[in-house]
Amino acid sequence: MKHLLFRLHLFLMGMLVATATSYAQKSPDAMNRFIDDLMKKMTLDEKIGQLNLPVTGQITTGQAKSSDVAKRIRAGEVGGLFNLKGVERIREVQKQAVEESRLGIPLLFGMDVVHGYETIFPIPLGLSCTWNMQAIEESAHIAAIEASADGICWTFSPMVDVCRDPRWGRISEGNGEDPFLGAAIARSMIRGYQGKNMSRNDEIMACVKHFALYGASEAGRDYNTVDMSRQRMFNEYMLPYQAAVEEGVSSVMASFNEIDGIPATGNEWLLTDVLRKQWGFDGFVVTDYTGITEMTAHGMGDTQTVAALALNAGVDMDMVSDAFSSTLKKSLKEGIVSMETIDVACRRILEAKYKLGLFENPYKYCDKARARKQIFTKEHRAVARKTASESLVLLKNENNLLPLAKKGTVAVIGPLANSRSNMPGTWSVAAVLNNAPSLVEGLKEVVGKQVEILTAKGCNLMSDNEYEKRATMFGRTLHRDNRTDQQLLDEALAIAAKSDVIVAALGESSEMSGESSCRTNLEMTDTQRFLLQELLKTGKPVVLVLFTGRPLVLTWEQQHVPAILNVWFGGSEAALAIGDVLFGDVNPSGKLTATFPKNVGQIPLFYAHKNTGRPLAQGEWFQKFRSNYLDVDNEPLYPFGYGLSYTTFSYSDIHLDKTSITGKEELTATVTVTNTGTKDGAEVIQLYIRDLVGSTTRPVKELKGFEKIFLKAGKSKEVSFKITSELLKFYNYTMEYVTEPGEFEVMIGGNSRDVKKTGFRLEPLIP
Repeated sequence: MKHLLFRLHLFLMGMLVATATSYAQKSPDAMNRFIDDLMKKMTLDEKIGQLNLPVTGQITTGQAKSSDVAKRIRAGEVGGLFNLKGVERIREVQKQAVEESRLGIPLLFGMDVVHGYETIFPIPLGLSCTWNMQAIEESAHIAAIEASADGICWTFSPMVDVCRDPRWGRISEGNGEDPFLGAAIARSMIRGYQGKNMSRNDEIMACVKHFALYGASEAGRDYNTVDMSRQRMFNEYMLPYQAAVEEGVSSVMASFNEIDGIPATGNEWLLTDVLRKQWGFDGFVVTDYTGITEMTAHGMGDTQTVAALALNAGVDMDMVSDAFSSTLKKSLKEGIVSMETIDVACRRILEAKYKLGLFENPYKYCDKARARKQIFTKEHRAVARKTASESLVLLKNENNLLPLAKKGTVAVIGPLANSRSNMPGTWSVAAVLNNAPSLVEGLKEVVGKQVEILTAKGCNLMSDNEYEKRATMFGRTLHRDNRTDQQLLDEALAIAAKSDVIVAALGESSEMSGESSCRTNLEMTDTQRFLLQELLKTGKPVVLVLFTGRPLVLTWEQQHVPAILNVWFGGSEAALAIGDVLFGDVNPSGKLTATFPKNVGQIPLFYAHKNTGRPLAQGEWFQKFRSNYLDVDNEPLYPFGYGLSYTTFSYSDIHLDKTSITGKEELTATVTVTNTGTKDGAEVIQLYIRDLVGSTTRPVKELKGFEKIFLKAGKSKEVSFKITSELLKFYNYTMEYVTEPGEFEVMIGGNSRDVKKTGFRLEPLIP
């Protein structure tokens, strides 16, 4: 009897799949008809079940665990699972859903595939410093290939939160401080993940996060309050999210923070009025980890109250809280939520599964042969190596110390010199940490027998043992050395004495940035600063290879260290990429996407600031009764867009093909860029515009275009940018998206500070 029932179940499943397939072939209304038919068969419990996203398997984030998940899957009470790794395990769980539940509805399988799956690319902040949209899209595509080969069909990426406070740990997961660049990267990432329409089995569903404003948390402290005007929201923070929606992102994750006094997870204005009505988003909204029940701590009510608040606001799927599954039936009975609202949320989840092709083939992402052939491949790693080399930012190169010659002896000294597990960086949850060579191993592979590489730890990450434990979680330990500080230093100095050049591998460990890794002191840790000082005293040339997930305060280092190469955390191939740049096989071309301050007291510090009524005169440090500090000037240590090369570039004056346009016209701004050095190299040409007079105050400059070019030594190239009235729009005081006639300044250069300038006028339209 049991055998007959199972065969009948398979027959009905086959009919369901056939219906999905035939609908897809017959008409564009196929999905709606299919889901209408399916929802007529669903019970209330099964509908609410689709809104439930528990965590199981390898718990890689958060603290909660869901029990009896398999039982709930068979009961149709689960819509998806996340952070379950391995195609065989995922296939087994999917089988429970499609062959052992009443209606056989397939599950979504999501994971934090943030900057690669097992082939790890640079952390997103580092990746953004490539300014290479093609490379960024390719990184997402490779991540999708590998994740999908291992059973994953949904990634909680891209993270597009604009951040202007490097104390916030999660600045490492985003694209820096600029909304225009962030929007371009959001589009590239979504194209890379989702492909054309997610019809292929190597295309997966993206989830833009964290909606919204998460990067502006007060005091740079994670999960903290955000409070700003709506004009500032839309002019400075919202563009990357909107770009993601316009690019067709299939899901959106609500952020932890509150907005206008209401947590984003329960904010109807945000999730319905803006996201759906204003921007036209037609996918589904998922909470962040336990986002619904966390509203209780915000002071919004008990679990039943906040669950209803979230559903009514526009949340469709509850990640981990179990708030929907435990309260919505009661809330429906009491009239707090409606059946229509539950149906709409359920439909959105089913639509996502339909668009992914899971009804047609629940095992679309469960091909074991792909897992064996398409993960951590030689080809993928070669791309990751090249991309990582583009992300490195040369901050200082006194007397052309870099690149190093492939000869002699190089000492690689520091707590990050010989650690594999820290190379991939934070939020690399699927990485096999031992796959990434350490910096020492990578340099040895790059130089072969031409250079002798010596190494010593030199110091622990910091003197505070408890702090180091907090900074080396999730298997990223640096194996604290129990020798005395003097013993560690003596060993390092002995190694340094045998060398021609010292490479100091210092900075942050990978878990010193990322979620819940906020810092108030952004200077080099005590032990590392002392080690660096002692290495400089040797008189040997010192190159600081700086690992970091955020802008650090490097004022002392800039003054005393001859060469500084910021390597972020470059992923599984980082060590090889660093070697490529250090020894000149690759000319660095990375440009900063976040401003580096001179001290934490300047924070928040960003290039697109507004003037006060008493601005400090250009080039001045201090003027009484002006907007400045007594102890430091207003300028950053390294400005947005900054990055050196082993060659040099010059810019001609800007040529405009016209000096005034009407609202319907466009003008072209052109510069000639020349490689004036002796090495071939790449340069990022950046266009900034300033609206000189507005109905509301406007920033001193805003990024409005960029292009990365490669020039051979001595060669020149004309680079042109089209400027249209659309490029000049902003949200005015009454929240209208407008272009205002008047005078505009055009700036083009290699960073936000060093630019050529000219201007034009936008004439009013004549009716």
